Amino acid sequence: MPIGLFALTAGAFGIGTTEFVIMGLLLQVSADLGVSVSMAGLLISGYALGVFAGAPLLTLTTGKLPRKTLLVALMVIFTIGNMACAIAPDYTTLMAARVVTSLAHGTFFGVGSIVATGLVAPDRKASAIAIMFTGLTMATLLGVPFGAWLGLEYGWRITFWAVALIGVAATIVLALFVPADKAAPQPLSMRDELSVLVKPQVWLGLLMTVLGFGGVFAVFTYIQPLLTQVTGFSDAAVSAILLVFGGGLAVGNLLGGRLADKWLMPTLLATLVALALVEALMGWAFQDKVMAVLFVGLMGVAAFATVAPLQMRVLEKAEGAGQGLASSLNIAAFNLGNALGAWIGGLTIDHGPGLGAVTWVAALVTLAGLGVALASRALDRGAVTTRPAVVAPLH
Repeated sequence: MPIGLFALTAGAFGIGTTEFVIMGLLLQVSADLGVSVSMAGLLISGYALGVFAGAPLLTLTTGKLPRKTLLVALMVIFTIGNMACAIAPDYTTLMAARVVTSLAHGTFFGVGSIVATGLVAPDRKASAIAIMFTGLTMATLLGVPFGAWLGLEYGWRITFWAVALIGVAATIVLALFVPADKAAPQPLSMRDELSVLVKPQVWLGLLMTVLGFGGVFAVFTYIQPLLTQVTGFSDAAVSAILLVFGGGLAVGNLLGGRLADKWLMPTLLATLVALALVEALMGWAFQDKVMAVLFVGLMGVAAFATVAPLQMRVLEKAEGAGQGLASSLNIAAFNLGNALGAWIGGLTIDHGPGLGAVTWVAALVTLAGLGVALASRALDRGAVTTRPAVVAPLH
């Protein structure tokens, strides 16, 4: 794999770390800034909404920039945003800094996906996307636990300074090793960019992403109470179990990319089926400690095995003008799925069957995504069968 691909992975690691590290710092932030823990939790929602809104808007307004220039600029924004988080004097400033930082997220992954696929042979495109997203899995596995420990030992502001240093390093690596565009990008009008929005298959791809990851986060958002209140683990054990989840993410990410290179739509359907099955069985698995740990790892594998196929499907159906916008929209869709899943899980706990039923509800959300994927495949087949037949000339 080309070194430029690993430079993109470094950027993904930094961005993934800053997105999720706040989860392990909520108590310190709330105490230092004088806000409730739930208010501190909104720093996660604010970031996700910033990604959702900022990804398409920033992509539309930066389409004329060379892609390498744009990626480096986004990492500069990311770095400045984390510095602003580190020195934020109050909650409002910290929220604003988090939103500014989030603007780099969606467009970086959207544009980075396109750059990654251009660095490899056509039959390795999904694997290239998976390798870039390995930075995100490594952030979950290594960056977030280390950042949480750093914040606990030295204060939450030190964590953001450390993430800013990661941003500096990633900016340098991107500038040195991502190749410059072979040719200046063809300027696209706003109409050209937005043309992708009239393609039904793109919208179906985005909906698959929202529902697929909605199921994941309906469970993952509440993984701590599930493990402690249902399975009976101590609070201290949760961090170690989450390392198993992170390991599963890394395995699933690379596996999904490899399979999608050969069989894109079959891999997408199979991974969604596997994810729904794991989620449905987790309710049973959480009754036993060994099975609970095993299924947390399996959920990591199944969840991130869907990432490369979902991203590749949208890129494939966008084709041509507006591909950059479609790619960024799909990153926004992942974040919308995160927010949707957390909301559905919360409703299930507060107003529905309760905490023990969250895994079943998550499976239903993922099955809805599978239904959308089947409808999309049916449209593919319909398009093939409705093409006019080629009639041989008479002799």
